[in-house]
Amino acid sequence: MKKLHLFVIKSYVGPMVATFFISLFLLLMQFLWKYIDDLVGKGLEPLIIAELLVYTTAGLVPMALPLAILLASIMTFGNMGEYSELTAMKSAGIPLQRIMMPLIILTLTVSVAAFFFSNRVLPYTNLKFRSLLYDVQQKRPEMQIREGVFYNDIDGYSIKISGRDYRTNMLYDVMIYDHTSDEGNKNVTVADSGLMHMTEDKSYLVTTLYNGYNYLEMQDRERGPDRTFPHRLDRFEKQVVIIELSGFALERTDEDLFRHNFQMMNLNQLTHHRDSLYNLISRQADNYITRVRRTNIFRNESGYSGNTDSAKHAMRTPYDILALEENIPGSGKLNAYEHAITQARSVRNQINSSRTNLEWQIRHMRRHEMEWHRKFTLSFACFIFFFIGAPLGAIIRKGGLGMPVVVSVLFFVFYYVIDVSAQKFIRENVILAFPGMWISSLILLPIGIFLTYKATHDSAIMNIDTYINAVKKVLRLSRNNNHTEPSIVDPRDEINPSGH
Repeated sequence: MKKLHLFVIKSYVGPMVATFFISLFLLLMQFLWKYIDDLVGKGLEPLIIAELLVYTTAGLVPMALPLAILLASIMTFGNMGEYSELTAMKSAGIPLQRIMMPLIILTLTVSVAAFFFSNRVLPYTNLKFRSLLYDVQQKRPEMQIREGVFYNDIDGYSIKISGRDYRTNMLYDVMIYDHTSDEGNKNVTVADSGLMHMTEDKSYLVTTLYNGYNYLEMQDRERGPDRTFPHRLDRFEKQVVIIELSGFALERTDEDLFRHNFQMMNLNQLTHHRDSLYNLISRQADNYITRVRRTNIFRNESGYSGNTDSAKHAMRTPYDILALEENIPGSGKLNAYEHAITQARSVRNQINSSRTNLEWQIRHMRRHEMEWHRKFTLSFACFIFFFIGAPLGAIIRKGGLGMPVVVSVLFFVFYYVIDVSAQKFIRENVILAFPGMWISSLILLPIGIFLTYKATHDSAIMNIDTYINAVKKVLRLSRNNNHTEPSIVDPRDEINPSGH
C-alpha cells in the first residue's frame, strides 16, 4: 500500500472512532433520560445496570455509525483542505477519486460489517435488552403504579391512586381491592393518602394508609326473599397493609416470550414470518368474502316467507326492487323492510370487523417488511454518508469540530426526519415498505453524486466569497444600466426637427 493511502487512512480512522463513541455516548444519555424512572431507586446490582447499558449501546449502533462516518469524513477532508494537503496532492497530479479510494474500500468494509451486525448481533441484543428491561420494570411494583389507572400486576390485588408526590413518594386517594378470596369486590380499602415500600428481602409490600376506611361484605347464609347483605365498615386514621409479593426480586423472564417480535429476528426469520403472514391474510380475506356472500342479503332468495308465486318470482330478482315491493302483501312490507335493514346492518358490522382485523394483520406484516429492509438501509446509509461527507469536507476546507459538526447534524437530521416520516406512512399502509424504507437514502444519493462532482472539479459552492462577489457583480451591472451618458442636442434640431 502506498504511503499516501496510509496517510489518508490514518487521518480518517482516528476521527471516525472518536466521533462514533461520542455519538454512542450522546444517544445513551438520551436512553438514560427516558428510562431513569425505571432504574433509580430499585436497588439494582451494578452488573445488571452494566448489562443493560451494553445491550442498549449495541442497539444504538445503527444510528451512531452513519453519523460517525459523515462527521469523520468531513473532518478528515476538511483538515486536509485547510492545511493545503489536498492542494499539494492535486498539484502532484493525484485526482480526488484516487485520494478517496482507500477510504471508499474501508467504507465498503464497514458497510458489509454493519449488515452482518444488523442481521446477526442486533436481534440478539434487542432480545436481551427487551427481556432485561421488562424484568427491571417489574422489580419495584410501587414505582409502576400510575395515576388514574388500576395496577393489577400484584396477584390478588388491584390498586389505584389519583396522585403522587415524587419527592416524598406520598400517594393520594389510594384505593385497594383485595381479590385474594376470589369472591369479587367484597373487600375494599380507601384512604386519603399513603406510603408504600418493599421489605429488604423483596417478599412483602408494606402499605401505610392514612385517614380512610375499609369496606367488607359479610356472607349471608339465608336464601330467598328474606336474604340480607350484611357488611362491616371500619374507619381508621392509620392502617398498615402488608401484601405478599412473588416474582419481584428480578427473576429473569424466559426470553422465548419476546423471541417472536420482529426486532428479534434475522433475515431468514423475517422472510418466513412475512410469507406466513401474507398467506394468513390471504386466507382470512377469502374466508371473509365467502362468509359475507353466504349471508341472506347476497342470496338470490330473500328471508321473507311470502306464499304467492309472484312474490317468490320477484324475490329471485333482487335488483328489481319495485317489482318485489308490488308483489309483497301490504301487511308484510314493514316486516320485509325491517328484515332487510337488519340484514344490511349485520353484514355491515361483519365487514367492518373483518376490515379492522385485516388492517391490523397488514400493519403487523408491514413491521416485518420494514425490519427486513432496515437490515440493508443501515449499510447503504453508511456508504452514502461517506460520499456526502468526503467531498463536502474537500469543498468546505474547514477541519476541527466547528463547521463539520454543524453540517453533519443538519444532514443527519434531514435524513432522520425523512426516514421517520416514511416509516409512519408505511405503518399506516399509505405506501409500501420497499420504497418507503429507501426514500431517505435515495434522496441523499443525488446529493452525494452532486457534491462528489463539484469537489472533483474544485467547485467553490461552499465559499461565501463566491456568492458575495456574484452579488456585487449584479449590483454593479444594475448601477451601470441606470447611469446613462447625457446626449448633446443641436438647438437647430429643436427649432426645425425636420432639418429644413
